Amino acid sequence: MSITETLNEGLKRGYTINVPAADLDSKVNAKLEEARPEIEMKGFRKGKVPMALLKKQFGQRLLGEVMQETVDGALNDHLENSGDRPAVQPEVKVTNEDWKEGDDLIVEVTYEKLPEVPEADLSDIKIERLKVTAEDKDVQEALETLAGNSPSFTDRKKGSKAKDGDQVVIDFLGKVDGEPFEGGAAEDYPLTLGSGSFIPGFEEQLVGVKVGDEKAVEVTFPEQYQAEHLAGKAAVFDVTVKAVKEAKPAEIDDELAKRYGAEDLAALKSQISDRLESEYAGASRAVAKRSLLDALDKKISFDLPPTLVDAEAKQIAHQLWHEDNPDVQGHNHDAIEPTDEHVKLAERRVKLGLFLAEVGQRAEIQVTDAEMTQAVMTEARKYPGQERQFFEFVQQNPQMRQQLQAPIFEDKVIDHIFEQAEVTEKEVSKEELQKAVEKLDDE
Repeated sequence: MSITETLNEGLKRGYTINVPAADLDSKVNAKLEEARPEIEMKGFRKGKVPMALLKKQFGQRLLGEVMQETVDGALNDHLENSGDRPAVQPEVKVTNEDWKEGDDLIVEVTYEKLPEVPEADLSDIKIERLKVTAEDKDVQEALETLAGNSPSFTDRKKGSKAKDGDQVVIDFLGKVDGEPFEGGAAEDYPLTLGSGSFIPGFEEQLVGVKVGDEKAVEVTFPEQYQAEHLAGKAAVFDVTVKAVKEAKPAEIDDELAKRYGAEDLAALKSQISDRLESEYAGASRAVAKRSLLDALDKKISFDLPPTLVDAEAKQIAHQLWHEDNPDVQGHNHDAIEPTDEHVKLAERRVKLGLFLAEVGQRAEIQVTDAEMTQAVMTEARKYPGQERQFFEFVQQNPQMRQQLQAPIFEDKVIDHIFEQAEVTEKEVSKEELQKAVEKLDDE
């Protein structure tokens, strides 16, 4: 067997693998000889079937198996000896299409190899990390939001009309086709107008009612309503208004703190301060990470596999097109050609992705089992009631595990680079940090 190089251009490589017919025949015979002791045929004792008969019976199937194994083995040996790492699955093609048993096998292999990623001195990278301290006014603003989310309701003046945001206390009886239905009646029911907790269109019709009013509220149940016998049905609710109450924010005191699980107001303020600073730190890290990637993009340069860049550009173009056309579901649309801007962004992503992967490999950075478990649990919470099925899906799906693992690995590599770079902190206001975050979205 021989391997001859036919292409060496940039990252593109091509080889011709020539496997003599005698080699194939020898390997088929070896497989038959190995299996022979266990083979039985009518008219022959176990292990005594003639080789010629075995070859006639099983030779063709084994020949295909031997051809695949031989080519795969030759390619694997070549990659191991050369150190090449294909960017995508190598393309393997039999060139003598009129091949028949007894002919040499000639196979053409082509691939793009991953580039040699140069090491870079990261100590001269300068990054400014923005730091925001939670101020008393920020904590107070958050407290007022919590108080507003936990209002108390007091009766409005007699004769007042209900407004959006008010609470009305009502009795109601719902009917479909003139007949009451199960679950369609209640007394002294407190309903906050504008909360969206009732059937669409119900609350809007109660804006403007007063105590003592009686009103027939006409609605239609949604087509996807949970009670199937009511889905899509028109209904009338006979409503009696018994109270109209105005929402007032809760008092900011120890009682409010206890509603949110804190021991007292001081403890709640501390929790809010910690949460705000954690949010600020997360936003600050995102800004610093972008600055670091920008610096790396300018600093490093190496050849990129065209196939990877092309695939990434197409994915970017496709994703952005769907963002601009949210009404189009699925992929039943014309082909979307990447623009020069898409290609430029793809080149940046591929370059930085390969560089970060190489840095992580050299630094022997690993994603731990505990980190993966935490990532799976976080993702599983998005599917309430189906957490077990999600865990099983992840266990059986290597691609999904890779999707969950990749951002963890990247963040650990970024932290590793931060440790080598020159990072300085700069105290800024919350508003300045917000502007920096908004700028990320604009770029």
